Amino acid sequence: MSLHSLHSKVAAITGGGSGIGQAISTLFAAQGAQVEILDIDEAGGMATAEEIRAAGGKAEWIRCDVSDKGSVDDAFAQVEQRHGTIDILVNNAGVAHVGNALNTAESDFDRLYRINVRSIYLCSQAALQRMTAVKRGVILNLASTASLVAIGDRFAYSMSKGAVLAMTLSIAKDFLPYNIRCNAVCPARVHTPFVDGFIKKNYAGREAEMFEKLSKDQPIGRMGRPEEVAQAALFLCSDEASFMTGCAYPVDGGFLNLR
Repeated sequence: MSLHSLHSKVAAITGGGSGIGQAISTLFAAQGAQVEILDIDEAGGMATAEEIRAAGGKAEWIRCDVSDKGSVDDAFAQVEQRHGTIDILVNNAGVAHVGNALNTAESDFDRLYRINVRSIYLCSQAALQRMTAVKRGVILNLASTASLVAIGDRFAYSMSKGAVLAMTLSIAKDFLPYNIRCNAVCPARVHTPFVDGFIKKNYAGREAEMFEKLSKDQPIGRMGRPEEVAQAALFLCSDEASFMTGCAYPVDGGFLNLR
């Protein structure tokens, strides 16, 4: 058995059709997991599942609005019907926002709460109902360095990611007797389609300049890659991390301690 093997494990990954979630889905499948991609984006979810199957892995896409209880309950029922269990939940789905407490619109604040916070409550609850029955399981939440330090103009985003970390600790504490581990990954800036879209929208004509500036904000001198976050996720969800729970695991290019 290879290091960090997920052979025969059933892993549900929210937002698994793009960016970091796509990288996690692909890597987990390569390590033997049966991947269930829970994503509202049909094109991304189906394409990722098809790519995994073409490479010899096992993956399915389920349309899921992670902020809606009915949609979440239906998605997890499908996972259970297909596999009889769930071993791993990665709460990856999320959105970002730029703004401070004064200029953040109420609609944006509510949107970030709904997608970044409520989704983890709903998906974790659905997974825990099944994990507690068999007294095993792993939940991994995608938090952020914004969970741990102040970042300018990220009021609503920091609110949501701080809540992610608090929920991580609470789940880890409450479900120790059930042999269920819960950790969080805290990435710094990662080069995803969101970053490219943000730069294009806000700095038209200066894309290359701003990309370099944002990259050099990381002490290591570049943005992270989705695959690097996926490697950390793999470790935390594998048996090699069996003594780790309630952890905020930074993947940050030195952002937290070397600025």
